[in-house]
Amino acid sequence: MKRKLSMVLSLSMAAASLAGMSTVSFAEEAKEFEGQTLKVAAIETAYGTEMWTEVCAAFEEMTGATVELITDKNLEDVIGNSFRSGDYPDVVHLATGRPAAMTETMIKDEALTDLTDVLDMTVPGEDVTVKEKIAGGFTDSSLTNPYGDGKTYLAPMFYSPCGLFYNAGLFEEKGWDLPETWDEMWALGDAAAEEGIALFTYPTTGYFDAFFYAMLYEAGGPEFFDKATHYEEGIWDTEEAQLVFDTIAKLASYTEKSVPSNANNDNYLKNQQLVCDNKALFMPNGNWVISEMKDAPKADGFEWGFMALPALTEGGDRYSFAWFEQIWVPAAAPNVDLAKEFIAYMYSDEAAAIFAESGAIQPLLGLADTLEGDNKTYYSIYDNGAKVALGGFATTDAVEGVNIADTAFGTINSLVSGDKTEEEWIEAVKADSDKLREALK
Repeated sequence: MKRKLSMVLSLSMAAASLAGMSTVSFAEEAKEFEGQTLKVAAIETAYGTEMWTEVCAAFEEMTGATVELITDKNLEDVIGNSFRSGDYPDVVHLATGRPAAMTETMIKDEALTDLTDVLDMTVPGEDVTVKEKIAGGFTDSSLTNPYGDGKTYLAPMFYSPCGLFYNAGLFEEKGWDLPETWDEMWALGDAAAEEGIALFTYPTTGYFDAFFYAMLYEAGGPEFFDKATHYEEGIWDTEEAQLVFDTIAKLASYTEKSVPSNANNDNYLKNQQLVCDNKALFMPNGNWVISEMKDAPKADGFEWGFMALPALTEGGDRYSFAWFEQIWVPAAAPNVDLAKEFIAYMYSDEAAAIFAESGAIQPLLGLADTLEGDNKTYYSIYDNGAKVALGGFATTDAVEGVNIADTAFGTINSLVSGDKTEEEWIEAVKADSDKLREALK
């Protein structure tokens, strides 16, 4: 399954970024970079490589610097040997969560440059700072501040919100209101059941990572989330944790019963098809599902809808988890100042327009206003009251026989099928958490 973005950005951003004298003025001031060479290494993903070529060319024109660009689908293999010999690029676009774990290794070895001061830099060619461009919360999580010291070592790049997808056409046809709380969710589930429609489906249990993390935020906010994902002793015995466990266990009882048998990489599309066929109302997913299901048969009047998780309590916060990629500077990079200038430029309107033409969207304020159709609905979720949930279970040294993701998320298949109870699930999460606490990196 590829999680990828697909959207069209209004080209007015690019035109606006080229207007006026600000870019010219910057270019005149930036002659200090004339003759300098910046080495940039970027992972090649579904967005392709052309956008990186164009962005690097635009940066060269603005600053007078020369950019040597390396892109590859297996970037770790390409630059790994040079890393081991002490030859580092100046800028690396490579997210955490990849099998080779190169970025995690750099974090563990404390081999990254502190980028906190970049947030206060003026975006090249503009008159605003980087932190004034980035949406709130995207530089306040363990994905950017891995040491919990308030310092940013990885800057956020392309992102994809995760929440609940549904058929907006069905809700309009039935006259149903979207649930804003889980109590309203259960009432809707009961009403849908009377018409033979399940409340919930999911592609695979792996999709519960974003779902589970957002619920932790809803239950107790960022501080509770950090404690839970860092395995604090007793955290799973709290009222907040119990509320999360109870809600997911109850949701399991509202899930279409065929889902666990298809919740694998071979048959997950069948679970997504349930929403397209009006056999289930909601599923957790990211916007790649729109592309995955573009050729699938759909019920009459089908229209994609997207919303954040319902609030756990009346008047409580609603959250949508966001996946995002990171860009960073090795501590041993030979041209740190120029590298920081390049990263600041990543948040310019000019760079954002180039990236977006390839479908790569950054968490920039107001960017959703330039999108159209499904993408506008999707990326405007944080403009419509939802809060962003970021982060995940903390990295630890390997502990034999322990996989917290399998335990916390994978067990949900057994909750739906009835093979395991909620109490067994909770005890397993607590046992894994106890073992991982001592192995925290």
